[in-house]
Order: sequence, then structure tokens, then C-alpha cells
Amino acid sequence: MSFVQGLKCRECGQEYPKEPLHVCETCFGPLEIVYDYDRIKKSISREKILSRPNNLWRYRELLPIDGEPRAGLYSGFTPLVRAHRLGEVLGVKELYLKDDSVNHPTFSYKDRVVSVAISKAIEFGFDTVSCASTGNLANSVAAHAAKAGLNCYVFIPDGLEQGKIIGSAIYGPRTISIKGNYDDVNRLCSEIADKYGWAFVNVNLRPYYAEGAKTHGFEIAEQLGWKLPRHLVVASAGGTILPKLAKAFKEFKRVGLIEDGECKIYAAQAAGCDPMIQALKKGTDLISPVKPNTIASSIAIGNPADGYYVLQAVRESGGWGESVTDEEILDAIKLLARTEGIFTEPAGGTEVAVAKKLIQQGRIPRDESIVISITGNGYKTLEVVAHSVEKPFRIHAHLKDFDELYLQLTQPSAGKALAGEG
Repeated sequence: MSFVQGLKCRECGQEYPKEPLHVCETCFGPLEIVYDYDRIKKSISREKILSRPNNLWRYRELLPIDGEPRAGLYSGFTPLVRAHRLGEVLGVKELYLKDDSVNHPTFSYKDRVVSVAISKAIEFGFDTVSCASTGNLANSVAAHAAKAGLNCYVFIPDGLEQGKIIGSAIYGPRTISIKGNYDDVNRLCSEIADKYGWAFVNVNLRPYYAEGAKTHGFEIAEQLGWKLPRHLVVASAGGTILPKLAKAFKEFKRVGLIEDGECKIYAAQAAGCDPMIQALKKGTDLISPVKPNTIASSIAIGNPADGYYVLQAVRESGGWGESVTDEEILDAIKLLARTEGIFTEPAGGTEVAVAKKLIQQGRIPRDESIVISITGNGYKTLEVVAHSVEKPFRIHAHLKDFDELYLQLTQPSAGKALAGEG
């Protein structure tokens, strides 16, 4: 049973039927899914959700499909990790990590949005799916398309990490690398979508695709015992996830799954691509596009499609935002790995580094609950950190050689003396 009533323009309110549309014909504003919340409230309950499999479809009444899910049956419900050791380093009382670096099947939060988009593409009767991507989305679209038996084309900017290129190509799509940045790729994909009539998950299917991001927020609330954290830090690139987290929390309240509670949401960007943070700090709604220059390629979108709605959601929640340098991102990746055993990509490093900065600034209190979203996996971006980790020690297969190395590592002065004697 579907609870979707149709589509509605977020700007002028013009209504549209449930079709693969994403832009208002009247004012060119983005389209949003409209639900029948009164019917949902009568149908959904905590008990019903808890009785369902541990995947993102446990919240199906609040997702825009008409029939049974056709993709993502193992996606979502990633761990909410209590981060004691990282919390000690940051000097905070109650810290959690929502770890989508282990999402199924391609290790990023994009598996959520793609699960919904592919299900909807099948419902609409498409046989070819596609996307414009900085890496993670291409991986997920290629994987989900392969499992669903759909034709697939993925478009990426030149210069992505090999892990992300191979992480798409292995599933057998047509991978097209564009000479330019993500914004160039996105413009081309809009033209291709119009000409070829394919299902571009983040173009003509964007209203449906974006709804999948809500499940990240639904899970946080459920895993915290049906309540909201006081503070949530999440990376912002094209602007999909952050506004949808705010929507998720509002929807849970509206249908009675959580009591009233407030969560301040904070946007995290890399200093080499931070148009939303610049606008936030200037107090304006006007986002000036920038040319990306950062190691955090997965969030390097200089002209974010939903940037205005990020600013709106952040301000409405009472949150804020910050940007961090590439050096701070690398330091945060290593800090997270060495305290909590989680290896994240630069987007996750950005989230940790921004959380650290906001705590140090006093914008996030040290004695209130904090969740940091970890949105991607570090094994896809090994080149980024390869130069900053310790290289292996090489010795012969003799105990004496190890004894000497161990002495050098644990007692440097004694090790130097021993080396001098030799």
C-alpha cells in the first residue's frame, strides 16, 4: 500500500502526479514527495517497525514506493556506535557514530538513496539507470543495477580515486569519465536524461532518490531508543542528506514514533569546496559556486543543487556549519581509525574534523548527546592517506632481527646504542 499522494513544488506549491519528474514547469523549483500522514499515523507503529527485517524498508510507509521493495533488501540499519575513546579525546560526555561506511553493498550512505531510486525505476518501467557521481553514488548505482538486471551508465569526473573507479567498473556498467569537475558531469547528465529517457537517479528520479536519505535519520532515532540526539554533524555536498535528516525527524514526530525533541544539525564541508559554509557565515541564502580543490572528492560539489535547503534546515534547527582544511581532514581520518577502529574516507574525516572544531568553539556543548555521521569507507580512497601512514618495517626472518627492532621501537635510546655497537 502506498501512502504517496503525488509530487509538489517546494517553491510555488504546484502539484504533479507520481511520475519521473524533478523540476516544476511553472517556476523551475525542485519537486518533493507528498505523503498522507494521517493514514501513515494509523498504519505505522514502533512495534510494526521492530517486527521487520533490519534494513531501510522497515520504514516503508514513509518511503515513496507503491509496491514491494525491489532493491536494497540488505541495505541500511548500519551500526550506531558509542564512541567512548573518541569522546574522551574530544572531551565530550556522550558521542555516537552513525557508521554508513559499512552499508550494504557498496559501503556508503548512497546505498540508501539508490535502493529507493532503483525500486522506483523498476516501478516506472525503466530498463536503463544512470547517475552523475563523484564516486560513491556510481558504485551504488552500478551494484544495484547489476542485481536488478538493469542496463547501467555511470558518469564521473576525471581524476577519481582508483578504488571508486574500479568499485563501479567491477559490476559491469558503462563507466564514462568526463573531462571536468562534478558540476560539468551533472550538466551533461541533465541533457542525456532529456534526450535518452533513462532513469537518472539524481536527476529525473531525484525526488524519490532523496527520500532514501531519511532512513539514516530514522535509524538514529530508533537506535537511540526512539529519541533524537541533541546535536548531529553531517557532510554536505549536493545537499541531499542534511535536509532529509531534518525531514526524517519531523516525520517521526508527526506520525507519533518519537516524542517532541529538538536536534541541532551542523553542516560539514572541506575548505577547498565550501560554498554552503561561506553562505551560512555571510548570513545569506545566495550560494556562490566555487571550483573544488580538496582531497574530499566525494563531497567536492561546487554548485550544490539543494544548497539553499541545507541552509534552511541548519538555521531552522538552530545548528551551524564549519569547513576544515585537507590537513585537518587527514588528521581526523587517522584519529577516528586509532580511537574507534573505523576507517573512513575524506568525507567522514571532514565530519569528524568539523565536529571537533565545533566542540572546541563551544557551539556544541560537551555534556549533551552528539552524533557524527560517517558516510563513506576509507578503503575506497587509499591514495589519500597512503603518504601519511607509517610504512612497514622490513627485517629478516630471524628472532634476533626482531629483538633488535623491538628494542628500537620500545626503548629508542637503547636501540640507538645497540645500533652504534654494531
